[in-house]
Amino acid sequence: MNKPHVLQHDLFGDGNAPSASVHRLFLALLPDECVRAALARTAAALRARQGPPAGWIDPLRYHATVHFLGDHPSPRPDLVAAVERAGDVLRGEAFDWTLDRVRSFHGRRPPRVLCGSVLPEPLQALWGRWREALLRTVPGLRLESRFVPHVTLAYGRELLPETEVEPVRWRVSGVALVQSVVGRHDYRTLAGWPLHD
Repeated sequence: MNKPHVLQHDLFGDGNAPSASVHRLFLALLPDECVRAALARTAAALRARQGPPAGWIDPLRYHATVHFLGDHPSPRPDLVAAVERAGDVLRGEAFDWTLDRVRSFHGRRPPRVLCGSVLPEPLQALWGRWREALLRTVPGLRLESRFVPHVTLAYGRELLPETEVEPVRWRVSGVALVQSVVGRHDYRTLAGWPLHD
């Protein structure tokens, strides 16, 4: 079994990816087109203020990671099936998440992320339910013990102070299991679980 990863990674920010194919699996919240456009407007406003040095994320790649499920040298149908089993017994309601702060995380290329000043209780509960179900269903899986939900907009060269931005209101209506191959532009949604109003 591959060595597990415990850090929450972003999908496209790792510049140290090995040359061999790396298959990345994670659970994510994926924005609809309206939210994606609002996120892109926020990124454009930041770019105008902060200048060109940062590497800006393609809006098609915007997402909020719920649980990172590891980097693997080949596809993992066994892990996908186990995650699907875990998700099929979970239920939840849709909820609103307001993202109104931009901040940086530490790193070689500090991510510039959009997050909320308030963590909605349903979002924290969703993370917790998935964590419990995955740990029961997938032996040996290691997951983050804390949750800092965010959407990465760019990678920079320095840490920036936290600032307020025009709020982006996101009606979260589902969770997706996503696979990417590191270094490639696209990613695949392998399964999804709706949250009902």
